[in-house]
Order: sequence, then C-alpha cells, then structure tokens
Amino acid sequence: MLKISNTVSLNSWEIQLTAIRAQGAGGQNVNKVSSAIHLKFDIQHSTLPSFYKERLLALNDTRISKDGVITIKAQQFRTQEQNKEDALNRLAEMIRAATVVQKARKDTRPTKGSKERRLKAKGIKSQTKSLRGRMRD
Repeated sequence: MLKISNTVSLNSWEIQLTAIRAQGAGGQNVNKVSSAIHLKFDIQHSTLPSFYKERLLALNDTRISKDGVITIKAQQFRTQEQNKEDALNRLAEMIRAATVVQKARKDTRPTKGSKERRLKAKGIKSQTKSLRGRMRD
C-alpha cells in the first residue's frame, strides 16, 4: 500500500513492478542481475479520486502515455529493493505534485514613486545622449 496523503492511498495490486537489467556500465554483474525496476500505473483503472485522475491526465509529462499509463524506470541504486522504493516514492511525488493548485496571479500597477524615478532616469539619459551630438557655433 502506497500512501499519497492522509485520505488517499494506492493498493499494491494497482501498481505493476517489473525487474529489468539496468543500462550502462556495471562490471561483472551487469548482464546477470536484474536490479532496475519498471513501474507501471494505470491512472484510469485506479482507485484514485476523480480530481487526482483529471489532474494527472492533464499533465504534459513524457512518463504518461496517451492511454493514461505512468511508466517510471528506476535504476539509480545497485539493489533492486532500493530501486523499488525509489520508483514508488517518485510515483507518490508525481501524484502529489499534480494536485498542487497554482496560486492565481494578481495584476499589479507600478507605484507613483517608481514612475517618477523612471521618468527622471529617462530625462538624465536623454540629456546625456543629446550632449553627444555635433557642436554648433
């Protein structure tokens, strides 16, 4: 069971974990030991509340397929158990991040003082540039 929040958790049957061989250089055990983990999680057939499902499916993430299946590959650690924990933590973090609602931006106006400072600086810059011109008799 994977706990997402106080009220939301995922059952173990909803998450499919598969052991695979890790990529890259690894020495003697690289071709013999399946230490990497492929995690697959079907959003639409899960027990997540509809709000969570909608937010996850709306994400523009390469780990989410068009069918609504999240695929996470964990191969950072040397042991299969650590990679399994890493994959589950990344899934939980992804679900939590999808439910965070962005704060609405409130339009602001420049203050009177900032307008005056801008105009004063503009006048000084203009005066400096006008002195660069050709001198007349």
